[in-house]
Amino acid sequence: MKRILIICPHFPPTNAADMQRVRMSLAYYKEYNWHAEVVTVEERYSDLQKDQLLCQSLPQDIKIYKVKALDKAWTSKLGLGSLALRSIWYYKQAVDKLLKSSRFDLIYVSTTQFPLCVLGAYWKRKFGVPYVIDMQDPWHSEYYRDKPRHQRPPKYWFSYRLNKYMEPFAMKNVDGLISVSQKYIDDLKERYPEIANIPASVITFGAFAPDLQIAKTNQSMFKQLLDSQFVNLVYIGRGGLDMHSAVSKLFTVFKSGLKEESEVFKKLRFYFIGTSYAPAGSGKPTISPLADAMDLKSYVNEVTDRIGYYHTLATLQQADGLFIPGSDDPKYTGSKLYPYLLTHKPLLAILHRESPAAAVLNEFGINDVYDYEPSLKTDQAIYQFLKNLAEKKLKPVKINNETERRYAADQMTRSQCELFDKIIHEKT
Repeated sequence: MKRILIICPHFPPTNAADMQRVRMSLAYYKEYNWHAEVVTVEERYSDLQKDQLLCQSLPQDIKIYKVKALDKAWTSKLGLGSLALRSIWYYKQAVDKLLKSSRFDLIYVSTTQFPLCVLGAYWKRKFGVPYVIDMQDPWHSEYYRDKPRHQRPPKYWFSYRLNKYMEPFAMKNVDGLISVSQKYIDDLKERYPEIANIPASVITFGAFAPDLQIAKTNQSMFKQLLDSQFVNLVYIGRGGLDMHSAVSKLFTVFKSGLKEESEVFKKLRFYFIGTSYAPAGSGKPTISPLADAMDLKSYVNEVTDRIGYYHTLATLQQADGLFIPGSDDPKYTGSKLYPYLLTHKPLLAILHRESPAAAVLNEFGINDVYDYEPSLKTDQAIYQFLKNLAEKKLKPVKINNETERRYAADQMTRSQCELFDKIIHEKT
């Protein structure tokens, strides 16, 4: 059996989107002749939400190594909060020791803590072990260069220059790429001609059905976030100004509904939950200011604090309908698609017209997928969805069974392993 060492700094019980692919795949690697071991960061060094229930979904026989990191309590005084930068030295030490004592065929870096990817090039040079990088988001990006200062992420000046400097070290030597978007792969291969011919695959996050059962079994332990007196349309995930085009479209149509059919539309309430990555209590709202500006404050609830993964699933199942707003960055594909789909709740998505998420949703048989460009026809369709939702006329969504099977976590793991096999074959 081939052996793969997975670098995944966020890991259960830490609730982070960038560990979900690994978590959902661990149960299936052996089926495809890969023995996996994981190196992560001790959860006490991350200030992200913890969800102990996530540990229930992990196979009991997976070997997990935990490394330390510099304490953010004092590194933040120097402006250094990144988990990747705080843990990179400890990762180097721990994995060096592992590679000296054990044989691994491949190193798999699956995280959005991208500075750790440079260690792949170092381990390849020192130990001769090839590595593959999972591009769940862009690493170095020009997206914010033309944006006003107030729209840029915190510490953008530093992170932009750091990413621009570090990315080439990792990418020019990488042996394979996995990505949620073909555009991410295309951009990297264009930027680095050295990797034009390496194996690369677009593999979305999988749908992991056991998660819904864990959420259902433990729902009594979760705080109720929705007001059952109303009809609730729910979005759980990050917010941001890049989603304003999609959210504005929703609010504009809703506002016209309040004007034309007030008694129907005033039954609706909109929830945006977990919109900030900031520590609990310190998140900055990005959706409610838009609602306030459109005079919809009493209809829109934004909770910036992240909630646990299974609390998320339980809340999605309690909702009357679900909403997926897309970014104005066409390359963006959120990881939330599959948990939404598994609930079979009525689903409305408003996305960039080139978003790869639209094709996935259409494959599953979701009809209410629109872009946010001006269109009377689109406005009418969204209006009708909201009206039917308010009147409780929408039935559970029927998912295309063949598509659901194709996007299941075990099949997504199979696709990963096929790429791993190809990399190993080309190295022998």
